[in-house]
Amino acid sequence: MVELIKTTNVVRLTYLQALLDDANIPFFVFDQHISMLEAGIGAFPRRIMVEESFLLAAKTVLQDAQEFYND
Repeated sequence: MVELIKTTNVVRLTYLQALLDDANIPFFVFDQHISMLEAGIGAFPRRIMVEESFLLAAKTVLQDAQEFYND
């Protein structure tokens, strides 16, 4: 697994997941349950991880949507 995107914006995370789902690219969200420990302040970024074989396709999907950046 390799990191594709890192974000603290939960709304953007949902959008990115939808983009990848629509493109049939499998992914995992790491660190999504840390929010229980952080009291919802958004201090810890969530990471979208993909298999290395899907990395180029995933980057292309996010670049086409102008969403390939960390925040």
